[in-house]
Amino acid sequence: MRLIAASLRTSLMLMVLCGLLYNWSVTGIAQLVWPKQAGGSLVFNDNGDVIGSELIGQSFTDLKFFQGRVSSIDYHAESSGSPNYAPSNPDLLNRVMLSVEDWRKNNPDVPVSQLPVDLITNSGSGLDPDISPKAAKVQIPRISKLTGITPQALESLVNEYSEGRKLSFLGEPVVNVLKLNIALEKLIAH
Repeated sequence: MRLIAASLRTSLMLMVLCGLLYNWSVTGIAQLVWPKQAGGSLVFNDNGDVIGSELIGQSFTDLKFFQGRVSSIDYHAESSGSPNYAPSNPDLLNRVMLSVEDWRKNNPDVPVSQLPVDLITNSGSGLDPDISPKAAKVQIPRISKLTGITPQALESLVNEYSEGRKLSFLGEPVVNVLKLNIALEKLIAH
C-alpha cells in the first residue's frame, strides 16, 4: 500500500511539474521575449482586425493579387499536411496539369516555360505562406494589367518584401504572399 501511495504522489507531482508548471513557464518566457511569435505572428489591418498569420498561407482568389502555392488542404490549418504523391502518381500529374492550364488561362503573357515550380506544387504542410521572388515576379504582367500599376512599381514592391536566406545560408529567398498583398492593396487604393 505504501508503494502505491508513493507512486501516486510521484505521478501527481510529475504531472503538475511537467504538465503544468513547465508549460506555463516556457509559455510565459516566450511571451516576454518573443511576444509576436508566441502570439502566432498575427497580421493586423489598419483597423486592428486580425487578417491572418505570417506563418499560414491563404487563398487569394482575386487575380489582381499575388497567388501563393497550391494547397491540397485549401489552407485549413487544422488539417495540416499534404497527400505526398509520388512523381509517378496520376493524381499528382492531373493536379499539376490543372495548375498549368490555370496559369495559361490567367497569365497569357508569361509562357509556361517561365513558370516557377513553387506555383504548381504544394509544400509538405499545404500551408506555406511564402513563394520565391521569381514566382512573385512572373505574376507582375497579369497584376499590372488588372490594376494599372506599372510593372516597375510592382517589381519594386516584390523586391521590398523579399527576404533573403536565414543567417545568410539557410533556406531560399522568399516573399510572404500575405504581406505582399497587403502592400499591394494599399498601392491599389492610392
